[in-house]
Amino acid sequence: MTVTTYQVEGMTCGHCVSSVTEEVGKVAGVSGVEVDLAAGAVTVTSQEPLDRTVIDAAVVEAGYELAGKVELLPQAGGSCCGSGGCH
Repeated sequence: MTVTTYQVEGMTCGHCVSSVTEEVGKVAGVSGVEVDLAAGAVTVTSQEPLDRTVIDAAVVEAGYELAGKVELLPQAGGSCCGSGGCH
């Protein structure tokens, strides 16, 4: 199992979290998605390592961008809130 954390730019509210979770969750091979709004991060769990470009495309589809470095963690076995920052 592979757990990878990506930094995401532009998320500002719960709708942002839902959009990223939904789009990344559709990627073939993804078995889990956890979005941390405060940290601006999405953690993706998969059986095999995934190509960053596939995750990037899903995040872009949600209306955001990947940024910064990717952290691999070894494992055993439209505006919705009025903030103007939503896409």
